[in-house]
Amino acid sequence: MDHPFYTTVKADFAAVDTLIKSSLVTRVPLVEEISTYLIEAGGKRLRPLLVLLSANACQYQHRQHINLAAIIEFLHTAMLLHDDVVDESDLRRGRKTVNSAWGNPASVLVGDFLHSRAFEMMVEIGNMRVMEILSHATNTIAEGEVQQLGNIRNPDTTEQSYIEVINRKTAMLFEAASHSGAVLAGASAIQEQALKHYGCHLGVAFQLIDDILDYQGSTEQLGKNVGDDLAEGKVTLPLIVAMRNGTPSQATQVREAILTGDVGDIDELFETVKATGGLTYTEELAAAEIEKATACLLQLPPSKYRDAMHNLALFSINREF
Repeated sequence: MDHPFYTTVKADFAAVDTLIKSSLVTRVPLVEEISTYLIEAGGKRLRPLLVLLSANACQYQHRQHINLAAIIEFLHTAMLLHDDVVDESDLRRGRKTVNSAWGNPASVLVGDFLHSRAFEMMVEIGNMRVMEILSHATNTIAEGEVQQLGNIRNPDTTEQSYIEVINRKTAMLFEAASHSGAVLAGASAIQEQALKHYGCHLGVAFQLIDDILDYQGSTEQLGKNVGDDLAEGKVTLPLIVAMRNGTPSQATQVREAILTGDVGDIDELFETVKATGGLTYTEELAAAEIEKATACLLQLPPSKYRDAMHNLALFSINREF
């Protein structure tokens, strides 16, 4: 976390880490053990970062953005726990997933614990609009998860359906993070909307790049297995475009891979996705989303926090993990 956009809020981040650790204290040892294992795995922590940057960019002077950032991280971690059970994943952030180390029941139940702890902490903040944004976000994300389930191993998934899923499933929490940070800071209506849309565009771009990295990343850098999405039957945009643009035999190859989840010929499939413009199209769409995100920032007063959000947007499409 040595990127400038982290160091801009370094002291705030340290406070978030402290709060996370103290909020995980419980009378049930297994809950604490698993929660600590998860939080220590770290990850990019982009969603809590968005809360801190948004609140500071709107000149927030109090301390509740620390609580809000921890809440967002708990909500995200709870969703990951449930995700890994649904996807039967065995690797995340370079470590064994909780479901592969402790089993599915523990993974689901600790996810529930983190989810409910987040709502307890939300009540402590005592801001109804923040609660409204976060409760709506968690509900929308759950809808996205179920919608994605309907698209599993379905080679007829449309681009529109795919975009709807990532808006609900991924972009929503990014949007909720930047939006709630602005609301907490008492931002003007224009600034609030700008930060809401910034988070949404950033989240969509982030997921699009994630889908590209599933083909051309490395397991070491990604912290998960390359080809995992395909193995899990997830129909991502590069595949949709490959079937749309490819020859009948290329389209058949991609359809078969989706239907079987066979990643044995991942290199050959990668070549097909690349040759049919699946990766280029997805990259261009991500770049367009980032352009929209950075345009939103022009509604904010100049500050190091606004600059950090600009840099974060550029990082999100140029990253390799």
